[in-house]
Amino acid sequence: MLAYIEGKLIKKTNNALIVKLNGLGYRVFIKEKDLLSLRLNEDISLCLYHHIKEDGSDLYGFLTWKEQEMFSILLSVSGVGPKSALAVLSMATIDDISQAVIAGESEMLTKVAGIGKKTAARLVLELKNKLDSFSDGENLNLEKQSFSSDELDALMSLGYTLIEAREALSLVDKEIIDSGEKIKAALKIIGKR
Repeated sequence: MLAYIEGKLIKKTNNALIVKLNGLGYRVFIKEKDLLSLRLNEDISLCLYHHIKEDGSDLYGFLTWKEQEMFSILLSVSGVGPKSALAVLSMATIDDISQAVIAGESEMLTKVAGIGKKTAARLVLELKNKLDSFSDGENLNLEKQSFSSDELDALMSLGYTLIEAREALSLVDKEIIDSGEKIKAALKIIGKR
């Protein structure tokens, strides 16, 4: 089973890249953000998850072991396949996923293609116990967030990503409690970047 690769990035596709190593090309599925950050003909190293199935096998690559481990944890939930797990990691940071699970916010996960309300609820339920061992005593920023999924949805409907919306809303003054005012403040924060 493959777990790590170092080689030259020779090709990019929509959702994967080809890494050349010892004359062979390995197709590795990767998060879109990571795909965009890597350059052709540069030497790269990726942590891998080797997904073996009846009709073949696929490689999924990550820039850190922590992401690879979270991917494995997501796959351990019934009804979540590798493409859905990669989509979850593409949509939010590990801390955001952890915060949503701890807070019981399955709504965030339903924004991922292929994950419905039942699967999202099952993810939150099953991941609560698994995230304790995942954090290895690291301090995750798990204080209760002061914004709602409606506020996230409003910013996302304006074209911002979930990560951008969460970051901006987390920086809004905690004294602001009106949803409309929070959204306005978040838009100002985004505009300054």
